[in-house]
Amino acid sequence: MKKVKNFIGHTKIFFGISIALFVIGIVCNIIFGTQMDIQFTGGAIIQYSYTGQVNEEQLKAFLQNETTDHVSFTISRNLIAGDTDADTQEGYIIAVQFPGNETISLEEQQALTEKLQETYPDNNFQYSESNSVEPSMGWNFFLKCMTAVAIACVLMVLYVTLRFKKINGLSAGVMALVALLHDVIMVYFCFIIFRMPLDSNFIAVVLMILGYSLNDTIVIYDRVRENQSLLGNKTAPAELFNLSASQVLKRTVCTSLTTLIAIACVFVVSMIFNLSSVISFALPMMVGVIVGCYSSLCIAGPLWVIWQNHKLNTKKAKA
Repeated sequence: MKKVKNFIGHTKIFFGISIALFVIGIVCNIIFGTQMDIQFTGGAIIQYSYTGQVNEEQLKAFLQNETTDHVSFTISRNLIAGDTDADTQEGYIIAVQFPGNETISLEEQQALTEKLQETYPDNNFQYSESNSVEPSMGWNFFLKCMTAVAIACVLMVLYVTLRFKKINGLSAGVMALVALLHDVIMVYFCFIIFRMPLDSNFIAVVLMILGYSLNDTIVIYDRVRENQSLLGNKTAPAELFNLSASQVLKRTVCTSLTTLIAIACVFVVSMIFNLSSVISFALPMMVGVIVGCYSSLCIAGPLWVIWQNHKLNTKKAKA
């Protein structure tokens, strides 16, 4: 017989941890603000390739002086064979981002390329490509992404509500949604704290975490339903949840740990090669896996127990 852990007895601690993390995230959001990628705000991106070592801060300062006061930069390793010279010099790509309505003409692109080549003659600066997004298109894309997230949440709640009628499916679905929102907010704060702009990676991570976290929650709810059938309806909700969560704890933690290790490997490789687009996916994904496991055990379940206890107390008061 496995030892039953008292999850419900530590509800205040679990809620306190989440509240503390929310406060930290809100403070960071006030300090740093929310950065939106040009995929959502509109703008233009110009990419240049170069080889060898260049002081990144000096390069960014040079480009800042040659363009506008509002551009941002990302530098990553160029892994495409043939983009480095015949020697062993490493190749890099720098992306210059012009947000909003800022655009750059073909003549300005050519002038900037020439200045880069003159300033850094040994680094073989070459123009790679440029892309632009209209502000209205970026905003429409953002709205469509958020609509997809909202629809996913609604469908998930309906699924849980219908599947777990025996354990009061509505409360199970609503509390699962609260846990999902908890996870989404945590992922959002991860982007804020690490100063990563919200882009399509944010939407991808959110959608993946919604499914991943809900799966953990469903596993626990399923065990709660099974134990309720075995123990009867007279079993206290807290006792029922503690038993069920303890039974699936090892499986839930091992599954999350395996997923976390796999994503951590991707994150380490992206850090080694300075792949900013992969980093902005892998890092929030690791955070999402951790909080998804945590919220299923420590947020959704305890909230469901609170709802059930309130329902029982209301019935007793009316009796």
